[in-house]
Amino acid sequence: MNDIDAAEEWLDAWVGQVNAQAARSVELSRRVAALTGSAEGRDGAIRVTVGSAGQVERLELDDRVHELTGPRLAEEIVSVIRRAQADLSGRVAEQVRDTVGADTETGRAVIHSFDTRFPVVEDEEER
Repeated sequence: MNDIDAAEEWLDAWVGQVNAQAARSVELSRRVAALTGSAEGRDGAIRVTVGSAGQVERLELDDRVHELTGPRLAEEIVSVIRRAQADLSGRVAEQVRDTVGADTETGRAVIHSFDTRFPVVEDEEER
């Protein structure tokens, strides 16, 4: 085998790896776009679902929320939204591990982006 043949084989292998990584990145993007996160508070009286960008897609309140003052209800809703967003971030990390890998540059960037925007929040005790 001459140097040109070896170089062509190396280039073909490299192109194959780049194409495979690109395909995994496209698959990750497709999966993330379909994800939601969810959380509930007040023993299920407040339920939130967020979409793939962290936006609120669904907010459900049952009659038990009438026991709360307006400011306390608002605080609890925001807390549940944050937990739903953190749930989304965890789901994204799972998809990263399953597609591009958490140890790749792409994987680290996606996980960091979601973790920064939607950090894990500790459950607050109900007051």
